[in-house]
Amino acid sequence: ANLFTRPRRFGKSLTISMLKHFFEIGCDPSIFDGLYISQNQKLCQQYMGKFPVISISLKGIHSETYSKAKAMLIKVINEEARRFQFLLNGGNLTEIDKELFLGLLKQDMNEDTLVYSLRELTELLNKHFQQKVIVLIDEYDVPLAKADEMGYYNEMVLLIRNLFENVLKTNDYLYFSVLTGCLRVAKESIFTGLNNFKVYPITNVAFDEYFGFTDFEVKEILKYYHQTGQYETVKTWYDGYHFGDFDVYCPWDVMNYLFDLSNDPKARPASYWKNTSDNAIIRSFIDYSGSSITGKLETLLAGGTISQKVEENLTYDLLHSSEENLWSILYLTGYLTGVRGEDQTTKLMIPNAEIREIFESTVVKWFQDKAKGTDRRTLFHAVWNGDSELLTREMSTLLRMTISYHDYKED
Repeated sequence: ANLFTRPRRFGKSLTISMLKHFFEIGCDPSIFDGLYISQNQKLCQQYMGKFPVISISLKGIHSETYSKAKAMLIKVINEEARRFQFLLNGGNLTEIDKELFLGLLKQDMNEDTLVYSLRELTELLNKHFQQKVIVLIDEYDVPLAKADEMGYYNEMVLLIRNLFENVLKTNDYLYFSVLTGCLRVAKESIFTGLNNFKVYPITNVAFDEYFGFTDFEVKEILKYYHQTGQYETVKTWYDGYHFGDFDVYCPWDVMNYLFDLSNDPKARPASYWKNTSDNAIIRSFIDYSGSSITGKLETLLAGGTISQKVEENLTYDLLHSSEENLWSILYLTGYLTGVRGEDQTTKLMIPNAEIREIFESTVVKWFQDKAKGTDRRTLFHAVWNGDSELLTREMSTLLRMTISYHDYKED
Protein backbone atom coordinates (compact mmCIF):
# COMPACT_ATOMS: atom_id res chain seq x y z
CA ALA A 1 0.00 0.00 0.00
CA ASN A 2 1.23 3.49 -0.88
CA LEU A 3 -0.12 6.67 0.75
CA PHE A 4 0.50 10.09 -0.81
CA THR A 5 -0.37 13.08 1.39
CA ARG A 6 -0.63 16.50 -0.23
CA PRO A 7 -2.57 19.74 0.38
CA ARG A 8 -5.90 20.16 -1.36
CA ARG A 9 -5.95 21.14 -5.03
CA PHE A 10 -2.53 19.68 -5.79
CA GLY A 11 -3.76 16.97 -8.17
CA LYS A 12 -4.42 13.99 -5.89
CA SER A 13 -7.76 13.08 -7.48
CA LEU A 14 -6.36 13.66 -10.96
CA THR A 15 -3.50 11.27 -10.14
CA ILE A 16 -5.95 8.60 -9.00
CA SER A 17 -7.95 9.06 -12.21
CA MET A 18 -4.78 8.84 -14.29
CA LEU A 19 -3.70 5.58 -12.62
CA LYS A 20 -7.15 4.09 -13.13
CA HIS A 21 -7.25 4.94 -16.83
CA PHE A 22 -3.73 3.68 -17.39
CA PHE A 23 -3.94 0.31 -15.66
CA GLU A 24 -7.59 -0.72 -16.05
CA ILE A 25 -8.58 -3.45 -18.47
CA GLY A 26 -10.61 -1.88 -21.27
CA CYS A 27 -9.05 1.58 -20.94
CA ASP A 28 -8.58 3.79 -24.00
CA PRO A 29 -4.79 3.87 -24.64
CA SER A 30 -5.12 6.82 -27.03
CA ILE A 31 -5.60 9.26 -24.13
CA PHE A 32 -1.89 8.81 -23.35
CA ASP A 33 -0.74 9.43 -26.93
CA GLY A 34 1.91 12.12 -27.03
CA LEU A 35 2.40 12.12 -23.28
CA TYR A 36 5.73 11.34 -21.62
CA ILE A 37 4.85 7.79 -20.62
CA SER A 38 3.99 6.83 -24.20
CA GLN A 39 7.70 7.05 -25.00
CA ASN A 40 8.30 4.00 -22.82
CA GLN A 41 6.68 1.43 -25.07
CA LYS A 42 7.94 -1.56 -23.10
CA LEU A 43 6.34 -0.30 -19.88
CA CYS A 44 3.07 0.49 -21.66
CA GLN A 45 2.92 -2.93 -23.26
CA GLN A 46 3.51 -4.59 -19.89
CA TYR A 47 1.11 -2.57 -17.73
CA MET A 48 -1.33 -0.45 -19.71
CA GLY A 49 -4.82 -1.95 -19.63
CA LYS A 50 -3.68 -5.16 -17.92
CA PHE A 51 -5.39 -5.04 -14.51
CA PRO A 52 -8.83 -4.92 -12.95
CA VAL A 53 -9.01 -1.67 -10.94
CA ILE A 54 -11.20 -0.68 -8.00
CA SER A 55 -11.29 3.09 -7.58
CA ILE A 56 -13.30 4.90 -4.91
CA SER A 57 -13.29 8.39 -3.43
CA LEU A 58 -14.23 9.14 0.18
CA LYS A 59 -14.28 12.91 -0.27
CA GLY A 60 -18.09 13.05 -0.21
CA ILE A 61 -18.51 11.20 3.08
CA HIS A 62 -19.27 13.93 5.57
CA SER A 63 -22.37 13.90 7.71
CA GLU A 64 -23.52 15.04 11.12
CA THR A 65 -24.07 11.46 12.37
CA TYR A 66 -22.22 8.17 12.15
CA SER A 67 -25.21 6.30 10.75
CA LYS A 68 -25.59 8.76 7.87
CA ALA A 69 -21.85 8.69 7.17
CA LYS A 70 -21.92 4.88 7.07
CA ALA A 71 -24.87 5.01 4.66
CA MET A 72 -22.85 7.32 2.41
CA LEU A 73 -19.92 4.88 2.45
CA ILE A 74 -22.28 2.07 1.47
CA LYS A 75 -23.47 4.18 -1.47
CA VAL A 76 -19.84 4.63 -2.58
CA ILE A 77 -19.35 0.85 -2.52
CA ASN A 78 -22.66 0.33 -4.36
CA GLU A 79 -21.64 2.75 -7.09
CA GLU A 80 -18.29 1.09 -7.67
CA ALA A 81 -19.81 -2.40 -7.62
CA ARG A 82 -22.31 -1.37 -10.30
CA ARG A 83 -19.39 -0.84 -12.69
CA PHE A 84 -18.69 -4.58 -12.48
CA GLN A 85 -22.15 -6.01 -13.16
CA PHE A 86 -20.60 -8.05 -15.96
CA LEU A 87 -19.42 -10.38 -13.16
CA LEU A 88 -22.95 -11.79 -13.04
CA ASN A 89 -22.42 -13.14 -16.55
CA GLY A 90 -18.87 -14.34 -15.98
CA GLY A 91 -18.15 -18.01 -16.47
CA ASN A 92 -15.44 -18.10 -13.78
CA LEU A 93 -17.82 -17.21 -10.94
CA THR A 94 -19.96 -19.73 -9.11
CA GLU A 95 -23.56 -19.06 -8.08
CA ILE A 96 -22.30 -18.46 -4.54
CA ASP A 97 -19.83 -15.88 -5.91
CA LYS A 98 -22.62 -14.14 -7.78
CA GLU A 99 -24.79 -14.09 -4.67
CA LEU A 100 -21.88 -12.50 -2.81
CA PHE A 101 -21.60 -9.82 -5.50
CA LEU A 102 -25.33 -9.07 -5.37
CA GLY A 103 -24.88 -8.27 -1.69
CA LEU A 104 -22.46 -5.49 -2.64
CA LEU A 105 -25.18 -3.81 -4.67
CA LYS A 106 -27.61 -3.54 -1.76
CA GLN A 107 -28.12 -0.24 0.05
CA ASP A 108 -29.04 -2.01 3.28
CA MET A 109 -25.86 -4.09 3.62
CA ASN A 110 -24.87 -4.71 7.23
CA GLU A 111 -21.59 -3.50 8.71
CA ASP A 112 -19.89 -6.89 8.38
CA THR A 113 -20.59 -6.91 4.65
CA LEU A 114 -19.42 -3.31 4.36
CA VAL A 115 -16.02 -3.81 5.99
CA TYR A 116 -15.36 -6.88 3.80
CA SER A 117 -16.81 -5.32 0.63
CA LEU A 118 -13.58 -4.17 -1.03
CA ARG A 119 -11.77 -7.40 -0.19
CA GLU A 120 -14.62 -9.48 -1.60
CA LEU A 121 -14.69 -7.34 -4.73
CA THR A 122 -10.96 -7.96 -5.28
CA GLU A 123 -11.60 -11.70 -4.91
CA LEU A 124 -14.42 -11.70 -7.47
CA LEU A 125 -12.50 -9.58 -9.98
CA ASN A 126 -9.46 -11.81 -9.58
CA LYS A 127 -11.53 -14.89 -10.28
CA HIS A 128 -13.12 -13.30 -13.35
CA PHE A 129 -9.95 -11.89 -14.94
CA GLN A 130 -7.40 -14.31 -13.50
CA GLN A 131 -5.34 -11.25 -12.64
CA LYS A 132 -4.54 -9.48 -9.38
CA VAL A 133 -6.39 -6.24 -8.65
CA ILE A 134 -5.25 -2.64 -8.16
CA VAL A 135 -7.12 -0.67 -5.46
CA LEU A 136 -7.21 3.15 -5.52
CA ILE A 137 -8.70 5.15 -2.60
CA ASP A 138 -8.88 8.93 -2.91
CA GLU A 139 -9.22 11.38 0.03
CA TYR A 140 -9.19 8.61 2.60
CA ASP A 141 -9.10 11.02 5.56
CA VAL A 142 -12.12 13.21 4.77
CA PRO A 143 -14.59 10.97 6.71
CA LEU A 144 -12.25 11.09 9.73
CA ALA A 145 -12.00 14.88 9.71
CA LYS A 146 -15.77 15.24 9.59
CA ALA A 147 -16.28 12.57 12.25
CA ASP A 148 -13.93 14.40 14.59
CA GLU A 149 -15.77 17.65 13.97
CA MET A 150 -19.19 16.11 14.63
CA GLY A 151 -18.28 13.86 17.56
CA TYR A 152 -18.29 10.29 16.21
CA TYR A 153 -14.56 9.91 15.52
CA ASN A 154 -13.97 6.62 17.36
CA GLU A 155 -16.78 4.86 15.52
CA MET A 156 -15.57 6.09 12.13
CA VAL A 157 -11.94 5.18 12.82
CA LEU A 158 -12.98 1.61 13.64
CA LEU A 159 -15.09 1.34 10.48
CA ILE A 160 -12.40 2.72 8.15
CA ARG A 161 -9.68 0.68 9.86
CA ASN A 162 -11.61 -2.57 9.38
CA LEU A 163 -12.41 -1.70 5.75
CA PHE A 164 -8.76 -0.96 4.96
CA GLU A 165 -7.28 -3.88 6.89
CA ASN A 166 -9.48 -6.39 5.09
CA VAL A 167 -8.59 -5.19 1.60
CA LEU A 168 -4.94 -4.12 2.15
CA LYS A 169 -3.58 -6.64 4.67
CA THR A 170 -2.49 -10.12 3.51
CA ASN A 171 -4.83 -9.96 0.52
CA ASP A 172 -3.65 -12.49 -2.09
CA TYR A 173 -5.88 -10.86 -4.73
CA LEU A 174 -4.24 -7.42 -4.41
CA TYR A 175 -1.51 -6.29 -6.85
CA PHE A 176 -0.92 -2.90 -5.22
CA SER A 177 -2.89 0.00 -3.79
CA VAL A 178 -2.61 3.79 -3.76
CA LEU A 179 -4.27 6.04 -1.22
CA THR A 180 -4.32 9.84 -1.14
CA GLY A 181 -5.20 12.28 1.58
CA CYS A 182 -4.47 15.65 3.08
CA LEU A 183 -3.03 14.36 6.35
CA ARG A 184 -1.13 11.29 7.35
CA VAL A 185 -3.18 9.81 10.15
CA ALA A 186 -1.01 7.92 12.63
CA LYS A 187 -0.45 4.32 11.61
CA GLU A 188 -1.57 3.03 15.00
CA SER A 189 -4.91 4.76 14.49
CA ILE A 190 -6.00 3.35 11.15
CA PHE A 191 -3.24 1.44 9.34
CA THR A 192 -2.44 -1.04 12.09
CA GLY A 193 -0.70 -4.18 10.91
CA LEU A 194 -0.42 -3.32 7.23
CA ASN A 195 2.62 -4.92 5.66
CA ASN A 196 4.91 -2.94 3.33
CA PHE A 197 2.93 0.24 3.99
CA LYS A 198 4.81 3.17 2.44
CA VAL A 199 3.99 6.82 3.09
CA TYR A 200 5.10 9.67 0.82
CA PRO A 201 4.43 13.00 2.59
CA ILE A 202 5.43 16.43 1.30
CA THR A 203 8.76 16.14 3.12
CA ASN A 204 9.73 13.00 1.21
CA VAL A 205 12.02 13.27 -1.82
CA ALA A 206 10.42 10.30 -3.60
CA PHE A 207 7.73 11.44 -6.07
CA ASP A 208 8.22 15.05 -4.89
CA GLU A 209 7.86 16.55 -8.39
CA TYR A 210 4.72 14.64 -9.39
CA PHE A 211 2.18 16.71 -7.45
CA GLY A 212 2.00 20.36 -8.42
CA PHE A 213 3.82 22.13 -11.28
CA THR A 214 7.57 22.59 -11.31
CA ASP A 215 9.08 25.87 -12.48
CA PHE A 216 10.02 24.30 -15.82
CA GLU A 217 6.46 23.03 -16.33
CA VAL A 218 4.97 26.44 -15.56
CA LYS A 219 7.24 28.08 -18.12
CA GLU A 220 6.18 25.51 -20.72
CA ILE A 221 2.50 26.01 -19.88
CA LEU A 222 2.78 29.79 -20.15
CA LYS A 223 4.55 29.41 -23.48
CA TYR A 224 1.78 27.11 -24.75
CA TYR A 225 -0.89 29.66 -23.80
CA HIS A 226 1.16 32.63 -25.09
CA GLN A 227 1.35 34.13 -21.60
CA THR A 228 5.10 34.17 -20.95
CA GLY A 229 4.84 37.79 -19.82
CA GLN A 230 2.85 36.61 -16.78
CA TYR A 231 5.67 34.45 -15.40
CA GLU A 232 6.72 36.77 -12.54
CA THR A 233 3.10 37.31 -11.49
CA VAL A 234 2.36 33.58 -11.47
CA LYS A 235 5.57 32.87 -9.54
CA THR A 236 4.85 35.54 -6.91
CA TRP A 237 1.29 34.40 -6.35
CA TYR A 238 1.33 30.62 -6.74
CA ASP A 239 4.91 29.33 -6.31
CA GLY A 240 6.80 28.78 -3.07
CA TYR A 241 5.72 25.33 -1.90
CA HIS A 242 8.56 22.98 -0.96
CA PHE A 243 7.87 19.28 -1.60
CA GLY A 244 10.96 17.17 -0.93
CA ASP A 245 13.75 18.76 -2.98
CA PHE A 246 11.41 20.58 -5.39
CA ASP A 247 9.77 23.99 -5.35
CA VAL A 248 6.29 23.63 -6.82
CA TYR A 249 3.32 25.77 -7.83
CA CYS A 250 -0.29 25.02 -6.93
CA PRO A 251 -1.68 23.63 -10.22
CA TRP A 252 -5.28 24.62 -9.44
CA ASP A 253 -4.28 28.27 -9.13
CA VAL A 254 -2.09 28.36 -12.22
CA MET A 255 -4.77 26.86 -14.46
CA ASN A 256 -7.55 29.05 -13.04
CA TYR A 257 -5.50 32.19 -13.60
CA LEU A 258 -4.72 31.15 -17.16
CA PHE A 259 -8.42 30.52 -17.75
CA ASP A 260 -9.23 34.03 -16.49
CA LEU A 261 -6.51 35.51 -18.70
CA SER A 262 -7.99 33.75 -21.71
CA ASN A 263 -11.25 35.62 -21.09
CA ASP A 264 -9.71 38.89 -19.91
CA PRO A 265 -6.10 39.78 -20.78
CA LYS A 266 -6.13 42.30 -17.91
CA ALA A 267 -7.29 39.78 -15.28
CA ARG A 268 -5.59 40.08 -11.92
CA PRO A 269 -4.46 37.02 -9.92
CA ALA A 270 -6.92 35.88 -7.27
CA SER A 271 -7.09 33.52 -4.30
CA TYR A 272 -8.63 30.58 -6.14
CA TRP A 273 -7.41 28.13 -3.49
CA LYS A 274 -9.18 29.83 -0.58
CA ASN A 275 -12.70 28.82 -1.55
CA THR A 276 -11.80 25.18 -2.24
CA SER A 277 -10.21 24.24 1.08
CA ASP A 278 -11.90 23.08 4.24
CA ASN A 279 -10.94 25.68 6.83
CA ALA A 280 -12.80 24.04 9.73
CA ILE A 281 -9.66 22.55 11.27
CA ILE A 282 -7.78 25.83 11.09
CA ARG A 283 -10.74 27.76 12.45
CA SER A 284 -11.04 25.43 15.42
CA PHE A 285 -7.56 26.39 16.62
CA ILE A 286 -8.48 30.04 17.14
CA ASP A 287 -10.04 29.34 20.55
CA TYR A 288 -6.75 27.65 21.51
CA SER A 289 -4.76 30.75 20.62
CA GLY A 290 -2.49 32.57 23.02
CA SER A 291 0.28 35.12 22.96
CA SER A 292 2.77 32.57 21.57
CA ILE A 293 0.62 31.69 18.56
CA THR A 294 -0.41 35.24 17.77
CA GLY A 295 3.17 36.46 18.04
CA LYS A 296 4.36 33.83 15.56
CA LEU A 297 1.53 34.64 13.16
CA GLU A 298 2.60 38.28 13.26
CA THR A 299 6.14 37.18 12.34
CA LEU A 300 4.83 35.16 9.41
CA LEU A 301 2.64 38.00 8.17
CA ALA A 302 5.65 40.29 8.28
CA GLY A 303 7.44 37.95 5.85
CA GLY A 304 9.53 36.16 8.47
CA THR A 305 10.03 32.51 9.33
CA ILE A 306 9.46 30.52 12.49
CA SER A 307 11.21 27.29 13.47
CA GLN A 308 8.86 24.55 14.62
CA LYS A 309 8.88 20.81 15.03
CA VAL A 310 6.42 19.36 12.50
CA GLU A 311 4.54 16.22 13.47
CA GLU A 312 3.42 14.18 10.46
CA ASN A 313 1.83 11.32 12.42
CA LEU A 314 -1.37 12.88 13.70
CA THR A 315 -4.74 11.62 14.83
CA TYR A 316 -7.72 13.89 14.41
CA ASP A 317 -8.92 13.39 17.98
CA LEU A 318 -5.62 14.75 19.35
CA LEU A 319 -5.10 17.65 16.93
CA HIS A 320 -5.82 20.25 19.59
CA SER A 321 -3.57 18.73 22.24
CA SER A 322 -0.67 21.10 21.57
CA GLU A 323 0.37 24.29 19.82
CA GLU A 324 2.87 22.16 17.88
CA ASN A 325 -0.03 20.43 16.15
CA LEU A 326 -1.40 23.76 14.92
CA TRP A 327 1.80 24.51 13.00
CA SER A 328 1.90 20.93 11.73
CA ILE A 329 -1.66 21.26 10.38
CA LEU A 330 -0.95 24.63 8.76
CA TYR A 331 2.12 23.10 7.09
CA LEU A 332 0.55 19.82 5.96
CA THR A 333 -2.60 21.48 4.60
CA GLY A 334 -0.71 24.05 2.51
CA TYR A 335 -1.22 27.23 4.53
CA LEU A 336 2.52 27.27 5.29
CA THR A 337 5.53 25.79 3.57
CA GLY A 338 8.93 25.04 5.01
CA VAL A 339 12.46 23.74 4.77
CA ARG A 340 13.81 21.11 7.14
CA GLY A 341 16.62 22.29 9.42
CA GLU A 342 19.45 20.27 10.93
CA ASP A 343 17.94 20.36 14.43
CA GLN A 344 14.79 18.32 13.62
CA THR A 345 12.76 21.50 13.16
CA THR A 346 11.24 23.03 10.05
CA LYS A 347 11.57 26.68 9.07
CA LEU A 348 8.00 27.65 8.27
CA MET A 349 6.92 30.55 6.10
CA ILE A 350 3.94 31.78 4.10
CA PRO A 351 4.59 30.38 0.60
CA ASN A 352 3.29 33.13 -1.67
CA ALA A 353 1.12 36.21 -2.16
CA GLU A 354 -2.09 34.19 -2.45
CA ILE A 355 -1.70 32.51 0.93
CA ARG A 356 -0.59 35.78 2.51
CA GLU A 357 -3.86 37.31 1.35
CA ILE A 358 -5.76 34.36 2.83
CA PHE A 359 -4.04 34.89 6.17
CA GLU A 360 -4.74 38.61 6.15
CA SER A 361 -8.36 38.36 5.02
CA THR A 362 -9.43 35.14 6.73
CA VAL A 363 -7.24 33.96 9.57
CA VAL A 364 -6.62 37.42 11.00
CA LYS A 365 -10.36 38.18 10.78
CA TRP A 366 -11.08 35.09 12.87
CA PHE A 367 -8.79 36.34 15.60
CA GLN A 368 -10.34 39.80 15.45
CA ASP A 369 -13.85 38.32 15.63
CA LYS A 370 -12.84 36.35 18.70
CA ALA A 371 -11.59 39.50 20.39
CA LYS A 372 -14.80 41.35 19.50
CA GLY A 373 -16.85 38.59 21.08
CA THR A 374 -15.02 38.86 24.38
CA ASP A 375 -16.98 40.06 27.42
CA ARG A 376 -15.61 43.55 28.10
CA ARG A 377 -17.80 44.49 31.05
CA THR A 378 -14.85 44.20 33.43
CA LEU A 379 -12.88 46.55 31.18
CA PHE A 380 -15.69 49.09 31.15
CA HIS A 381 -16.07 48.77 34.92
CA ALA A 382 -12.37 49.55 35.39
CA VAL A 383 -12.61 52.66 33.20
CA TRP A 384 -15.77 53.89 34.93
CA ASN A 385 -14.26 53.47 38.39
CA GLY A 386 -10.76 54.67 37.57
CA ASP A 387 -9.16 51.31 38.45
CA SER A 388 -5.90 51.61 36.50
CA GLU A 389 -4.50 48.28 37.70
CA LEU A 390 -7.58 46.33 36.55
CA LEU A 391 -7.69 48.35 33.33
CA THR A 392 -4.07 47.47 32.54
CA ARG A 393 -4.73 43.78 33.17
CA GLU A 394 -7.87 43.69 31.00
CA MET A 395 -6.23 45.64 28.14
CA SER A 396 -3.27 43.23 28.16
CA THR A 397 -5.61 40.26 27.94
CA LEU A 398 -7.54 41.82 25.05
CA LEU A 399 -4.46 42.78 23.06
CA ARG A 400 -2.98 39.29 23.39
CA MET A 401 -6.07 37.92 21.61
CA THR A 402 -5.51 40.06 18.53
CA ILE A 403 -2.98 40.04 15.73
CA SER A 404 -1.29 43.18 14.48
CA TYR A 405 0.28 43.30 11.05
CA HIS A 406 1.72 46.39 9.40
CA ASP A 407 0.36 48.32 12.47
CA TYR A 408 -3.01 48.64 10.77
CA LYS A 409 -6.18 49.58 12.66
CA GLU A 410 -4.49 50.48 15.91
CA ASP A 411 -7.53 49.87 18.11
